[in-house]
Amino acid sequence: MVDTTMIKPSPVNSVSNAGAMTPAVAQLRVTRDLHQAEAALDEALIRQANLLSTMVSARRATGLAPFEGQDALLRLLRSQQAMLDAGGELARVHGRLSTISVEKLGGNDECPKTAELADEALDGADAGPSPRHALSRAA
Repeated sequence: MVDTTMIKPSPVNSVSNAGAMTPAVAQLRVTRDLHQAEAALDEALIRQANLLSTMVSARRATGLAPFEGQDALLRLLRSQQAMLDAGGELARVHGRLSTISVEKLGGNDECPKTAELADEALDGADAGPSPRHALSRAA
C-alpha cells in the first residue's frame, strides 16, 4: 500500500494555459523542480550507499560465505554508477538552463553566472564526488 499523504502534486500547466506563465514564474518553477531533482538524486545515492553497507554487514553477521550475494552487490554498484551518470546529465541540464536564463531572461540570482560541468577534472578519475558537485561557480 502506498502512503499518498507524503505525495505532493506538482502544478501541471495545460497547453491552453501555458502562455499565462510569466518568465519570472517560469524561472521560479524550473528552479524549484531542478533543485528537487538534484536533491532526489543525492537522496537516492545515500540510500543506495546505506543499502550496500547493510548488505555487506548482513552477509558478515549471518555467517554467509564472503562472496555470497556478490552478483547482487555488483548490480547495486551498477545502479549507483547509473545514478552518478544521471547526476552528470542533470548538471548539464542545470548549466544549459542557466545559460538560457542569462541569455533570454536576464539571469537567475540563485545560480552562478556560468555553470558548466568540469569534464576535464573527471577525466580518468576512478572515483570521486558526484559530477553535479563539479559545477564551476565562476562569477
